[in-house]
Amino acid sequence: MPIDAKHEDLQGLRIDRSARHPGDGDSSPWAKRFIVIGIAVVVLLGIISLAYRLFSSDAPEVETARATAESSDVGGIVLSASGYVVAHHKINVNSKVTGLVAWIGVEKGDKVKEGQVLVRLQDEEYRAQYEQAKGAADSAHAYLEELQNGSRPQEVDQAQHNLDEARATLVDDKATLDRTKALWAQGVVSKQLLDDATAKYEADQQRVNSLTKSFELMKIGPRQEEIARAKGAYEQAKGQADYAKTLLDATVIRAPVSGTILERTAEKGELITAQFASSAEGGPQGSVVALADLNDIQVELDIAQDDFAKLGPNQKGIITLDAFPDRKYNGVIAQISPEANRQKATVQVKVQILNPDNYLRPDMNATVKFLANETEKKGANAGPAGVFVPTNAVRDLEGKKVVFIAFNGKALMREVQIISQRSGGVLVTGLVGGENVITSAPPNLKDGEKIKLKGQS
Repeated sequence: MPIDAKHEDLQGLRIDRSARHPGDGDSSPWAKRFIVIGIAVVVLLGIISLAYRLFSSDAPEVETARATAESSDVGGIVLSASGYVVAHHKINVNSKVTGLVAWIGVEKGDKVKEGQVLVRLQDEEYRAQYEQAKGAADSAHAYLEELQNGSRPQEVDQAQHNLDEARATLVDDKATLDRTKALWAQGVVSKQLLDDATAKYEADQQRVNSLTKSFELMKIGPRQEEIARAKGAYEQAKGQADYAKTLLDATVIRAPVSGTILERTAEKGELITAQFASSAEGGPQGSVVALADLNDIQVELDIAQDDFAKLGPNQKGIITLDAFPDRKYNGVIAQISPEANRQKATVQVKVQILNPDNYLRPDMNATVKFLANETEKKGANAGPAGVFVPTNAVRDLEGKKVVFIAFNGKALMREVQIISQRSGGVLVTGLVGGENVITSAPPNLKDGEKIKLKGQS
């Protein structure tokens, strides 16, 4: 093959780079435009978000609470007040003696009967003291009975026999002495034998005199002074035994009344005492349980002095619980404190719940609506409805009472009128209930001003 033909064939195998299409290799102008526009949009959104955050931070941050509508379904209400449910009588059961808890048989919430055993203390020491004192008392009592009963007939007979025997011996010794004297006078016996006979006779005389007095005393019996002394010793020993018995009995702690266990402050093995109780962990406890009769229960209220004149002894009321608002209880004022609280400017009032049930618990929040007496009820319509708002939601503005409502990111001002004071708030008119009232905000908050709720971005 000629060389020229080979060269032409090689030229045909080369790639012609000058004949490229517009879309091959390099990006098109439209793609560049889309990329630039996308980046610009992202940057613009970031700027807008940053600007929103910067400018929105100028809005004050506020806290809100829900306003609650209350309707008065009972006519003649003169005052509504809130307080706490309390037991009329709460008893802290203490120990009379010091000892370690050997057994405790109740738990918190248990119902107990009067006289039921609650706790037993270790009693070995007190039992030993009682047995010792009781033995001493029994011994003193036996001695007293011995003196009071006097001599037994057998003892009197024995004394009589001893005396008769001594007298017979004295008679015999007298005869011996007389014979000895006669013989001594005749010179038959010595002086020594006469002296011996004389001494024996005189000794027998003394013995007869002694047995005679003993026999007389045996028949008379013990002296009254000795009996009185023995009786005093017995009474003293008996008192010590009785005291030791009370200490032993005190190791068994019983329920003083029927009721419900509110607290259990002791455990097995702990030291119980009423003399040097300690609040430190592991220290001696001053009480074992606290109990109360939950059928005898009251509501404790602090009535403002401005409203105190609206109430009187035995005034009736309707009681509701925050925990069970659909339940109502009848009540009557049972106690009015004889003195006021200077710091709080209140007077304490206790309302007896007349129809208690198992829903009631001490320290529950309760509201009492006091009813007017029969004279005041005549011609009275149902009590005014109102809305309950927290105290810190109400502001003074140019002599008016106002609240601010959080609505659509703005603070809207509403004028209200206060109906009555309540625990933690007031009952007002001018709202319908359900509004979010502002409870915490700058003092210069304006009507219509933009706000930001606390905890929300």
